[in-house]
Amino acid sequence: MNTLSPRRAVWLVMRRELNTRLRTKAFLIGTAVMLLLLLGYVGFQASLASSSSLGKVGLTGQSIGLAQQLTAAAEADGQRIQTVAVTDNSGLSKVESGDLDALVSGPSGQLHVDYKSDLDSGLRRVLDHVAQQEVLDGELAKGGAIPSEVMARVANTHVDTKAMTPEPADHTQRLVIGLITSLLLYFSILTYGMMVAQGVVEEKSSRVVEILLSSVRPWQLLFGKVLGIGLVGLVQLAIIVSVGAVAASITGVFTLSGFATGALLWALVWYLLGFLLYATVYGALGSLVSRQDDTQAVVSPLNIVLVVGFLAGFNLVVQAPNGAATKILSLVPLLSPILMPARIATGAAAGWEIVLSLVLTVAMIALLTFIGGKIYANSVLRVGSRIKLKEALRG
Repeated sequence: MNTLSPRRAVWLVMRRELNTRLRTKAFLIGTAVMLLLLLGYVGFQASLASSSSLGKVGLTGQSIGLAQQLTAAAEADGQRIQTVAVTDNSGLSKVESGDLDALVSGPSGQLHVDYKSDLDSGLRRVLDHVAQQEVLDGELAKGGAIPSEVMARVANTHVDTKAMTPEPADHTQRLVIGLITSLLLYFSILTYGMMVAQGVVEEKSSRVVEILLSSVRPWQLLFGKVLGIGLVGLVQLAIIVSVGAVAASITGVFTLSGFATGALLWALVWYLLGFLLYATVYGALGSLVSRQDDTQAVVSPLNIVLVVGFLAGFNLVVQAPNGAATKILSLVPLLSPILMPARIATGAAAGWEIVLSLVLTVAMIALLTFIGGKIYANSVLRVGSRIKLKEALRG
């Protein structure tokens, strides 16, 4: 007979899962591998940033004569640049279509740059350097100039820039963080959700569950297991995110600004919601079978929902984070934990969308917890052949 209070029973099961799984080789090796992959990605991005191409730049009008100076300045900065002379009026349309990354015009000391939405910081620096050098050469050629006045004028010389379709200065950084967040949440929910299902099957097949249920109720055992494994996943996710954020900041891949910190905090919130949403269902489905070999078969429909939702949502976030389809899918509770944090990171999610998705997700968690708990309670003690879902729901 159960003599433990519900809170005490859930706590004991949760602590058992934490103590057991945090010390396993699988957790340590898995965390180490994911850290190595993340650090490798950060290092790769840092190497690209340090020796990347500044793209294809069109030169028109008086700026055509600066091709050699631009190439030399880019090489001195450790970059590569391709210049193209534009002798007609097609320059702006080529920038709009993506054939050119930027169009430079105007006299050497007053360069004007047109670009589509984002101007590479390295290209801006190279153009500033060329403009400043031209001003310096002009002043020195005059003779009799006061050195301090010359240097002040040179320092104040910058290219004039204009975006055709302006985006936030950190748009690319926001998108990268959003996509990485979506990817981490997808793998975490899938991995630890499967771990819940496998843990249920393992306890059922070994008859350990019969001993446990002599002290706790079925819903307490399932809820404690979900919380314990969920916290293990949260610990791993927190380690990966923290190390990745520090490494990215040190290498300059991105700066840990206010929006980045907020995006990471939202990722942790949505991980907890997403895991609670899926884990109870994973546990309930796992209770339908008594062998590990059958686990994949019963959870495959849930895995398909996750995979299809992630692939579709990932592409939508890349192409149109503020599009109608992306908005609708991010409000669907089963997809919100993966898509909404990515949209929040890109700045595309409105406040009412975030609140609505939270409310809908919490409501779905409550519903699935009730249904999953019922399936688990009716199935976990029944060994042998696979139990049909309808039969488990009826009891």
